[in-house]
Amino acid sequence: MTMHVPGTPHAGLSRRRLLGGLAAAAGAGVLSGCSSDVLSGLTASREEAGTLAYWNLFGGGDGVRMQQMLDTYQRNHAQVALSATTLAWGNPYYTKLSLATIGDKPPDVAISHLTRMKNMVEAGLLQELDPAALARHGLAADRFTPRTWEAGLVDGRAYSIPLDTHPFVMFYNTDVCEKAGLLGADGTLTPLDSPASFTDAMRRAKQVTGAYGGVVASISETSTPWRIFQSLYSQLGGQVISDQGREVVIDDAKATEVLTFLRSLTNDGLFPAVADYQGSIAMFAEGQAGFYFQGEWEISTFQTAKTPFSMTLFPHLYREGPYAVQADSHTFVLPRHPDTSPERLDRALEFVASMLGQSRTWAEGGHVPSYRPFLESAEFRDLKPQSNYAAAAEAAAYDAEAWYSGSGSNFEIVTGSAIGAVIAGQSTPAAAVARMRSALRDLARTPSPI
Repeated sequence: MTMHVPGTPHAGLSRRRLLGGLAAAAGAGVLSGCSSDVLSGLTASREEAGTLAYWNLFGGGDGVRMQQMLDTYQRNHAQVALSATTLAWGNPYYTKLSLATIGDKPPDVAISHLTRMKNMVEAGLLQELDPAALARHGLAADRFTPRTWEAGLVDGRAYSIPLDTHPFVMFYNTDVCEKAGLLGADGTLTPLDSPASFTDAMRRAKQVTGAYGGVVASISETSTPWRIFQSLYSQLGGQVISDQGREVVIDDAKATEVLTFLRSLTNDGLFPAVADYQGSIAMFAEGQAGFYFQGEWEISTFQTAKTPFSMTLFPHLYREGPYAVQADSHTFVLPRHPDTSPERLDRALEFVASMLGQSRTWAEGGHVPSYRPFLESAEFRDLKPQSNYAAAAEAAAYDAEAWYSGSGSNFEIVTGSAIGAVIAGQSTPAAAVARMRSALRDLARTPSPI
């Protein structure tokens, strides 16, 4: 695929048509590693009345809850032949979704991270959503949290419908924190509102556990190191890239301040220097750490493990700026489709409305619902600990826009690996900043493949 050049609407069309022909003729070969459901989703006709194909990337507890929601939809819409397909998270998912759309064999509805959706809009792969059609199905803009809705607009136009916000949060072991004197009279965690108070809390928790105060994954995957860095760096008002990713604007002083702080936690033995994703989960579940830092989706893990825990907002340590925390959102999108009939559109939007109507099921998995009728209900306020961190939705620090940015992207690989090396004591903050800048400049100079 060639880079789309604004102002030249026909640029790259011949290349795209070529790819479309290849995808249509050899789709089975391109996607040979996928399940039979994927292959049938690519080759089945979408002209049959009452069919709806849906693609998503949800595994683990999210996958279980999504299946529950799909089962409910199917029971209430027995006349619709639903084909639901789950693909691998990250770049593989978006590559296959793009190829299917280019080849005129897309699903009717798909999940996209908000931070990946705009690249698909730029490539002309998503259908613009008509406000009147959205309103007809109870999906008007005022039904969603302002931050998630507005962050998903492209030139003021809607191409996605937000399902949730999934922020980086703080898990804490209630037994450990009680013994450490970190709980107030009402049983909630004492605010951690500065690097000093945060460090003190980790020391006190470490004294109770005999191992560590807190834990965050630092090796074997790159998204988690990026998430904790972005949360703190954004509180300082820092940016990494700008101008649609064409400019690298890392603030050396702010980035070094955050990296030095993160390194101090492992250097002082308050966090383990080396912990992978599963290892960090195990440490918290087994009581070896009083605090755990990750996306809220791990709530089901600790409920299943019977860990005594609660959850709250990632702390506001740098008070120089407003509260911010790294987050992304899952959204529903309608890939560009050869069938432009009103019937297909209404069926797709009715499906989305059904999913949003089951926001409680989704919120039980930890995500902050974007659908205001449920978010603002007493039912959600009583849902604990999920409602404790709902304010993160309006403070979401989304990854900056670029063709190489977004959840599971090259951007997160480049930044997260450098940050993780600092946490693990394998790199200095200065070297990590230089490494990020160099790698990001290479990406910034590379034309978009879309």
